[in-house]
Amino acid sequence: MTFDLELFLKKMRTRKDYVDSCLHNSLYNMNGYPPIIHEAMNYALFNGGKRIRPIMVFEGAKIAGGEMQKVIPTACAVEMIHTYSLVHDDLPAMDDDDFRRGKPTCHRVYGEAVAILTGDALLTGAFELLAQNSDRKEIKADRVIRVIEEISHAAGSRGMIGGQVVDLESEGKQLDYRTLKTLHSLKTGELFKVSLRAGAILSGIDDKGLQALTNYAYHFGLAFQITDDILDITGNEIITGKPLGSDQKNNKTTYPTLFGLKKACQLASESINACVDSLDMFGQEADFLKEQAYYLQHRNN
Repeated sequence: MTFDLELFLKKMRTRKDYVDSCLHNSLYNMNGYPPIIHEAMNYALFNGGKRIRPIMVFEGAKIAGGEMQKVIPTACAVEMIHTYSLVHDDLPAMDDDDFRRGKPTCHRVYGEAVAILTGDALLTGAFELLAQNSDRKEIKADRVIRVIEEISHAAGSRGMIGGQVVDLESEGKQLDYRTLKTLHSLKTGELFKVSLRAGAILSGIDDKGLQALTNYAYHFGLAFQITDDILDITGNEIITGKPLGSDQKNNKTTYPTLFGLKKACQLASESINACVDSLDMFGQEADFLKEQAYYLQHRNN
């Protein structure tokens, strides 16, 4: 298929605006006393995120023949989980970043204690939203339970948090390719994978289709991380919204440091092609996911 960058960005903006609207509605129902924590949750959540994960929830539902409206709680939940992880990642005890997407990080605005509690509140609120799927008669209860289980696993010690721990323990160490892939598969890839799977599971996809989406998400997460590592070297701070060279500052092994920039770009291209090939069994309903993979070669933030 021919990739039209301008058209894709237009589609992405439309989807992002829809996600933002859903998130506003979800957080509105969580607002209350004390106001400072809800203000901080809003600050963290509406800090210029690309909304890739909730969009994946919607795309998974669409491919399975479902309706986007029915998976809104799940889409909002995965974005809240992602945002909580960023709030905690930025803390002095972890990556110690002062800016994210060009704005001061949550702890710089509200202090470390409130930032920690903001992450906790976003994570807890995500599972409150996931439980709301049980209120929808058209979604079978066993699918709701399965999605909650999978998201818990993806966000937990054997998924995203496990990857973050490996990342912390790896600072100052030279990692091999296998360990580096495992690290990012856990830290970044698991949430991509479960987002796409969750929308599809709630919408009743069959096992063959679910495996195809799982393969796509695996390769997408790998390509995303490689291009992220490349941007940390070649990007523009004004566009990325964060200081460049943070990986080098923290003595982290990245794909460019392990293989060199040229080879890292080649690995990203191979992963993108694998993403697209994973969707061969689907028709036009998978076009956006293919375009999303191709976009990784053009991303600047």
